[in-house]
Amino acid sequence: MNYNPIQKITRKKSQSIEIVVFDLDGVLAESKTNVSPEMGFLLEQLLGNKKVAIISGASYKQFSKQVLTFFNSANENLYLLPTCGSRMLTYKNNEWKPIFELSLSEQEKEKIINSLKSALSQYGHNPEKTYGPMIEDRKTQITFSAMGQNAPLEIKSKWDPDQKKRQVIKNILDHAIPEFEVRLGGTTSIDITKKGVDKAFGIKKIMELLKIQPQDIIFIGDALYPEGNDRPVLDMGISCVEVDGPETTKKIIKSIIEACEET
Repeated sequence: MNYNPIQKITRKKSQSIEIVVFDLDGVLAESKTNVSPEMGFLLEQLLGNKKVAIISGASYKQFSKQVLTFFNSANENLYLLPTCGSRMLTYKNNEWKPIFELSLSEQEKEKIINSLKSALSQYGHNPEKTYGPMIEDRKTQITFSAMGQNAPLEIKSKWDPDQKKRQVIKNILDHAIPEFEVRLGGTTSIDITKKGVDKAFGIKKIMELLKIQPQDIIFIGDALYPEGNDRPVLDMGISCVEVDGPETTKKIIKSIIEACEET
């Protein structure tokens, strides 16, 4: 499929969609940072008009830290899909409950981690300083972060702005572990899940749960390029908008809310 995310959501589309799906880092917040008070307020407004889902390579723990603490109240219209859609949680009876969870076995984790270490050795990735672990077991996903999980955004932003470094590592992994899904995510990350488990998989699960069609969804992300972890959503035929940061996302949310208030 051609790389062709849409540039603008029409008012008609804003009014007709059932759910707005967001990536987290680079879309709702900067990498590993909390959503701003304004973003939290806008999301609450949007939840009064539409269902909302957040799907990201981040763990549920990271979702809680970055997003959930900034809502005044939980909302049954909100769906969470951590670790690239390998989990789904909804809010029922005053708690977040899992709908499904596709955990990696200990043997699968071991193979992925060993293959990742080998790929990094082949590439020659050995930074002098890292900020936290570079490899993280997120139960349903193994995530590599080139400068460490807690690296400052300014450090991460400089390491691989054109994705070329991670693409080389990904190519090594694709040959070493073809039975797993390998995608570039975030600013310096590579996410590895079970084969076929990606953001498209997660959105298909949303469609099954809500009994909706692709035309009922808008996806907003920042990694829609061919090897990005948002790309599978575009390849489904879902209407996707590519953003360059939270400020652009705020403008889109405001436009959807305004369109809904006209009906």
